[in-house]
Amino acid sequence: MRLFVRLSAAAMLLAVLLGVTNLGTNAQNATPIATPASVSPVLPATFTDSTGKDVTVSDISRIVPLNGDIAEIVWDLGLGANIVGADVSATYPPELQDLPSIGFGRQLSAEGILSLDPTVVIGDTTAGPADVINQIREAGITVVIIKSYTDITAPFEKIADVSAALGVSAEGEALAESVQQQIDDAKALAATATSKPRVVFLYIRGAAVQLIGGKGSGADTLIDMAGGIDGGTEAGVNGFMPITAESLVTAAPDVILVMSGGLESIGGIDGLMQIPGIAETPAGQNGRIIAFDDQYLLGLGPRMGQVITDLVYGLHPELLPSGTPVATPES
Repeated sequence: MRLFVRLSAAAMLLAVLLGVTNLGTNAQNATPIATPASVSPVLPATFTDSTGKDVTVSDISRIVPLNGDIAEIVWDLGLGANIVGADVSATYPPELQDLPSIGFGRQLSAEGILSLDPTVVIGDTTAGPADVINQIREAGITVVIIKSYTDITAPFEKIADVSAALGVSAEGEALAESVQQQIDDAKALAATATSKPRVVFLYIRGAAVQLIGGKGSGADTLIDMAGGIDGGTEAGVNGFMPITAESLVTAAPDVILVMSGGLESIGGIDGLMQIPGIAETPAGQNGRIIAFDDQYLLGLGPRMGQVITDLVYGLHPELLPSGTPVATPES
């Protein structure tokens, strides 16, 4: 039987499983960044997109974000009521899941998007295919494609670009300040930890895709900021490489970090333990597995400070407040 520790905190709901930590579901219910009481768009707004071309946005009354992180930013800028559709990765806040779906952001259909009668479509360079984006433009719809940012500056670059394109730069500055404060608070919390666990991030999509992350994986920076040591980087992994028993033994992680969707794709913890080498690691032997919702962990959006805070508590149980209630689920 596994033991769960549940901690309620301002601006988030954190669930820490002693031995096995699953933060995905409760992170999904975390309180969104406070949206402005009133939004005052300055339109028309001219934005230089990822191709270097100037795009003028005159109407933001019907917005279709093409990526989950972009949708979350639009929401946090106070424009949630203007979003008329979103892709399947837009899982947060939960209200976005009630909107018409445009499918997966990398495999879009022009017809579905155009049927929503958007006044502006906004996404990053991962959205596509390119001919679909062009088809939407040719239909007379204003399309804004920003760069795809992947490092620690990503939330701030995205917020700046999206807010500038939609004519709400003042709201963007306020949102960026709020995100920065959360990140600073998370780093300050990590600095009080007495432990320094070695962590390995595994990217899993069923039996076909099983990778170990290292330098540049995206998770490496989060692990470092949360007061851990990225075991993949330490073992010489650049980006991602296939999981091997040898690589896991070399990395010798105290904690294994995965995305909850990937964990589910192999049958949960039991399936994870069947991957060669997992059971022989300190993490496998002690059952220290942390699972985050996919978008939450690597979306690099406004919740970065929250995900770092959750990771701090997962890596450093000594920081959990005393008297944290414990529940023992039946399964």
